[in-house]
Amino acid sequence: MAPEINLPGPMSLIDNTKGQLVVNPEALKILSAITQPVVVVAIVGLYRTGKSYLMNKLAGKKNGFSLGSTVKSHTKGIWMWCVPHPKKPEHTLVLLDTEGLGDIEKGDNENDSWIFALAILLSSTFVYNSMGTINQQAMDQLHYVTELTDRIKANSSPGNNSVDDSADFVSFFPAFVWTLRDFTLELEVDGEPITADDYLELSLKLRKGTDKKSKSFNDPRLCIRKFFPKRKCFVFDWPAPKKYLAHLEQLKEEELNPDFIEQVAEFCSYILSHSNVKTLSGGIPVNGPRLESLVLTYIDAISRGDLPCMENAVLALAQIENSAAVQKAIAHYDQQMGQKVQLPAETLQELLDLHRVSEREATEVFMKNSFKDVDHLFQKKLAAQLDKKRDDFCKQNQEASSDRCSALLQVIFSPLEEEVKAGIYSKPGGYRLFIQKLQDLEKKYYEEPRKGIQAEEILQTYLKSKESVTDAILQTDQILTEKEKEIEVERVKAESAQASAEMVEEMQIKYQQMMEEKEKSYQEHVKQLTEKMERERAQLLEEQEKTLTSKLQEQARVLKERCQGESTQLQNEIQKLQKTLKKKTKRYMSHKLKI
Repeated sequence: MAPEINLPGPMSLIDNTKGQLVVNPEALKILSAITQPVVVVAIVGLYRTGKSYLMNKLAGKKNGFSLGSTVKSHTKGIWMWCVPHPKKPEHTLVLLDTEGLGDIEKGDNENDSWIFALAILLSSTFVYNSMGTINQQAMDQLHYVTELTDRIKANSSPGNNSVDDSADFVSFFPAFVWTLRDFTLELEVDGEPITADDYLELSLKLRKGTDKKSKSFNDPRLCIRKFFPKRKCFVFDWPAPKKYLAHLEQLKEEELNPDFIEQVAEFCSYILSHSNVKTLSGGIPVNGPRLESLVLTYIDAISRGDLPCMENAVLALAQIENSAAVQKAIAHYDQQMGQKVQLPAETLQELLDLHRVSEREATEVFMKNSFKDVDHLFQKKLAAQLDKKRDDFCKQNQEASSDRCSALLQVIFSPLEEEVKAGIYSKPGGYRLFIQKLQDLEKKYYEEPRKGIQAEEILQTYLKSKESVTDAILQTDQILTEKEKEIEVERVKAESAQASAEMVEEMQIKYQQMMEEKEKSYQEHVKQLTEKMERERAQLLEEQEKTLTSKLQEQARVLKERCQGESTQLQNEIQKLQKTLKKKTKRYMSHKLKI
């Protein structure tokens, strides 16, 4: 189970100091410790519109984000509050409260646009909070949405950064929720009740015409419709009599407007139930460290005077995470091999089989923790490191086998060497005794377990080093005739040649095993890569389908509105024609009667 992060209260994430946006390192430490997926809800709006009150309610607290009680904006920059998600176990809810837009004391509102853009880039649900109704003034105050393509790049390719390229943004952008405070209108059209969502869609209808006034009217509406296909609206009554509003957080629940309490509860329930985990392109869930990386990348771009680029941010994050994924995979491989391998292994195949299992698991670890591995560079690094690990283990196995066999030879053959030195075999018949003893000791050596792959080579090397001793004993044995000695010499040579041939054959077998292992390793990497690419392809197709569906739905809305408008216009023209025809008919009948 991942550790639960529960901040006792909000803390500054991004400070707005003297016109500069600066990241708070203490907040980054908090994010870096959150291993759970994060649901990020950000709220933006004009200053003194009650944003912080709603965020405190989402946190399940009465106090937290500063509410303030004057015309001055209390929240500066972007503040963060991380709490356990009340409806999604093993998830963390990250609430972002932003500096009020349009603060009269700031003078330069340049950072307002950046705070608006950052709230969109970092959140999975974006709440825009305003007062009263959705009229042209409210739309004019939402001019930041028309500047998004001037503040954010979807990708690093030049030239495709306009509202018409909204599909590039939709896959990154959050769900849009518009909260209307102190709302006093009746939600109805032509005497029929409508929902808050219907009211929002009616307010986003476009006006016919291409003149400057129509463009000014349509631009913010068009941006909201194209950038935020998933949108929702909530309306709130006055929370309490005006004289109590300055101390809203201090009021008891029974002192608040019951309708307001119900509306806030409905808002919180929707946000907590429907806000998704923040994801990157490809459906990659964001946790605390990933959110930390996004914050740093975006603020760094703004500080350099560049536009935050969503694609570049994801690629920068991928570089960090893929490097860490390689290390995780290697650590897993080392752990598994350390637990399973006992050197020396009896055969090379035994060691290679253990390597293959550990390599497959290590590759799975990498695949699980990596993403956006452009040109598979990090997978290639992993493969190269695993190859080196395999070769190192083979070398260690060879050395361990050599050490083990040399030690065995010392223990088993040292008594024979002492007997040779004592001259026990320098007598008539001594050679046959020596050969018999040598064969008995070789048998004993072969019976020893876990000698490893160097067993035969080390033995033959030892025996070859003792050939001069064997030959001396043979030549001094007076019982053997010259002919028998010649036969014995040829036998020893033949056995030595056969042993050499067997060693060459064994080396060829080992080489073949290594080549087969490399091929199996390559095929395993290809297999896992292919499976991952298929999953990513399916995810990409799903995202593209969602984006296309959103665009088609939006186009259908526009077409429907246009048809409704044309239908209304046609009905009006028909009614006019009917009235004209009625008048003419009346005149005609009157004239006819006179005749």
